[in-house]
Amino acid sequence: MAAYLNVALEEGDLALIMATLGDIARARTMAVVAEETGLGRESLYKSLSANGNPEFATVLKVMSALGLRLQATAVPGANDAS
Repeated sequence: MAAYLNVALEEGDLALIMATLGDIARARTMAVVAEETGLGRESLYKSLSANGNPEFATVLKVMSALGLRLQATAVPGANDAS
């Protein structure tokens, strides 16, 4: 799951990232993810689609329910963001 999501994150395409997160949630079973996040199953399907635009809090809840977390890393040569 993490490697699949990391590939999407590296692309930087929001639609791809949301679709990938949706794929992972569906593989886990969206009803389970909905229960663990306290969010509605239908709203999760909508939010985690290529056209979805979920709140960041929703993304964090879903990632937590999937056993994933976001981690920042410095981009080499990008204004010393470390």
